[in-house]
Amino acid sequence: MAIRSVKEILARVVIGDMVEQGRCIARAGDLVLFVSQVAPGDVADLKIVSKKKGYAEAIPVYIHSTSHKRVQPFCQHFGVCGGCQWQHVSYTEQLAAKERLVLEKLVHIGRLRNPHVAPILAAEHTVYYRNKLEFTFSTRRWLSEAEIKEPMQFDRSALGFHRPGYFDKVVKVTHCYLQPEPSNTIRNTLAQFAQAHALSFYDLRQHSGLLRNLIIRTTTTGEVMAIVQFGQAAADDIEQVMHYLKTQFPQLTSLQYVVNTKKNETFYDLPVHLYHGQAFITEQLGGLQFRIGPRSFFQTNTVQAQVLYKKIWELACLQHDEILYDLYTGVGSIAIFLAQYAKHVVGIDVTEASIIDAQVNARLNGVFNTTFVAGEVEQLLDAQFFSTHGKPHVVVTDPPRAGMHPQVIKQLLRIAPERIIYVSCNPATQARDVALLSEQYQLVTAQPIDMFPHTSHVENVVLLTRNS
Repeated sequence: MAIRSVKEILARVVIGDMVEQGRCIARAGDLVLFVSQVAPGDVADLKIVSKKKGYAEAIPVYIHSTSHKRVQPFCQHFGVCGGCQWQHVSYTEQLAAKERLVLEKLVHIGRLRNPHVAPILAAEHTVYYRNKLEFTFSTRRWLSEAEIKEPMQFDRSALGFHRPGYFDKVVKVTHCYLQPEPSNTIRNTLAQFAQAHALSFYDLRQHSGLLRNLIIRTTTTGEVMAIVQFGQAAADDIEQVMHYLKTQFPQLTSLQYVVNTKKNETFYDLPVHLYHGQAFITEQLGGLQFRIGPRSFFQTNTVQAQVLYKKIWELACLQHDEILYDLYTGVGSIAIFLAQYAKHVVGIDVTEASIIDAQVNARLNGVFNTTFVAGEVEQLLDAQFFSTHGKPHVVVTDPPRAGMHPQVIKQLLRIAPERIIYVSCNPATQARDVALLSEQYQLVTAQPIDMFPHTSHVENVVLLTRNS
């Protein structure tokens, strides 16, 4: 079907399966469509919003009939903030879609025939499951269509989430169902205080303004960390904000701040100032304790992390006499969790602060058969490293979304551990790496785990065993 214009309307298109980024796939003649804001089984008139090579992107302009797979979204910000793209689809269908996604990536990218994909492990909690959220202050609040048409002027300051596709627009969030209290109360109270005292919100275009970012971390044990990023080194204003938070929320375990005058919000290379309380919060997972600092990486769904770690343990089949490497170890949670079943565990991570946390966490739990090393995994894994720490019998790898560096894959093929357990939040790059490892390894099983309900994200664990 030829598309004459991106404004063309396609009538009564039947919507197919859910795919990545909260979209569904559909077809109009020979044209493949990726459609947002719809559910599988809907019948809708679609407007083409962009054309790509081989496909087009569309949105619904009228839905003739709705699918039985639809449910009523529970969040007032659904469809605007972009955080929970699948909230309008039943949880059962969400799980099925994630399972299909893992299988499709292993087949089409991993080049595997009939890979074994175990039934996805559902989340125990589908709301208030995150232990970390980041909110952005902005002078450019996202306006609804009704507000845009109004002749009156609106307050444009906002504290919330970036509107998808707009680096400078922020959706003001009044209640978020992702993180438990006191997350919503802290965010709303701080925004109200800032407006009442005429404290400037950050201008994301001009890179100016006082209040820039708010990070809230919580634990299942009730501890809370709040980190405020300031765009200006205005000592009096910073003191005013931090003192208010301290007095208003005495239950805060850790209250910290960062002065960030860079053009991005990352603060891993900046000093973090402890204003009140401890420099860390402590989480419990699988009977172990983990200290989490402001820069620490930790699984953002603690309850499901226990499910994940148990599955890793099952697949690792450790016999107490083996050396295990934990690549991209973060604060060492997987390494420490598995250490009781191994002879020795070596954890590697690029972030030095995380390695320090991992060392502290090992001592905190009385675990002394671990070694944690800071550095780029692809640079550390060489003959000298293996000579010092021993070659691993088992490797657990949990890389960033981009997957493993080619040099890491090359070294794994060279030392050929007996088993590789590959954990990933990106089935596409995981499947790519599985294909690269296939010259010496075979995939035994894949286990999808739902860490992020109402989103298209899925965690997947694969067990690879060395060819005999």
